[in-house]
Amino acid sequence: MKVNVSLLTAAALMLACACWGPRNTGRSSGSATDAGAGDDSVSSLMGSAPAIPAATRHFPSVQMPRVYGDDPAAAAEYAVEHYWDGFLNGEGPTTPKSVLGVLDEEVEQALANYIALLGEVKEDATPDNLAPLKMAQKGVKKFFSKIEERQLADTSAKTYLRLTEMVSHYLYDPNSPLRDEDLYLPFVEAAAESACTSDDMRNAYRYEARQCRTNPFGSKVPDFSYSDINGHKGSLYGVKADYTMLFFSNPGCESCKEIIKDVMGRGYIESMIANRKLAVVNIYIDEEVSKWRDYSHNYPSCWINGYDYTFSLRDSGKYDIRAIPSLYLLDSQKRVLMKDAITENVLKFLDKI
Repeated sequence: MKVNVSLLTAAALMLACACWGPRNTGRSSGSATDAGAGDDSVSSLMGSAPAIPAATRHFPSVQMPRVYGDDPAAAAEYAVEHYWDGFLNGEGPTTPKSVLGVLDEEVEQALANYIALLGEVKEDATPDNLAPLKMAQKGVKKFFSKIEERQLADTSAKTYLRLTEMVSHYLYDPNSPLRDEDLYLPFVEAAAESACTSDDMRNAYRYEARQCRTNPFGSKVPDFSYSDINGHKGSLYGVKADYTMLFFSNPGCESCKEIIKDVMGRGYIESMIANRKLAVVNIYIDEEVSKWRDYSHNYPSCWINGYDYTFSLRDSGKYDIRAIPSLYLLDSQKRVLMKDAITENVLKFLDKI
């Protein structure tokens, strides 16, 4: 039985990945492109090395045992843990254009689908029931272990470097439409301690792991104070609502404008705010307060719009604000439901309330 993400989700992921595209992270001592270029130049100079085909196989689908046919939860757990078995147990060359004989773009699409599957499992988690999240994280940790085992079996291959860069790119890059620090955490924790990780990358991974541990799903975020345009002071914990959308933004930021447009484009938002089902707390964390004051009339009046008058949030480490804009979704107790969230994911959640 072949396990697939829903057609709608897969189509959306393919579009998102096509628009976003892969990048060279520049974080390793030698990128996959550099390694590949070196191989090509050696072959050219020697003149005798046979050409390596870019791809020798397709990404294998998960083969689901029949026993899971009538149990969706068990089937999802099996798929999360065994999604990569056929790929990582298979044979094929890792070249500048392929990993273990599978074309890069096919591996990336498989990774996008895997992240979607993990997201569907995590979706059932609540701050009072972390079991679905733990199950997804267990699958990610097992995924890393299999990558590590494969590398240790052939230490000359670039498989580990290529796949760890790819996972980091999709799950942690602040521009990734699939980023999720809760899912990246078990992967980067394992990478930080792995014998396969280069020394220059180890500290980088340890730093990323610390960032991912800041305000994880289900934890209470730290309180902070703010001042609004009229000089009235308040605090995050003083905001009473069933849900709080915490929005870190900058004046004139184009991406911030898009988020405002998307959020206020939902006709129910103002009603939710009026009924205290939702509060939107929009905070400026930099020091050019005059610029913020001049721009503040552009923010929706039904939002709580303020700035950090203590000028401490940005550098305090209380919030992992890697890029602006940044969205959090919190419950009534200010526990994290989404961290550095994609706007569409927040709105899909609110659509169901």
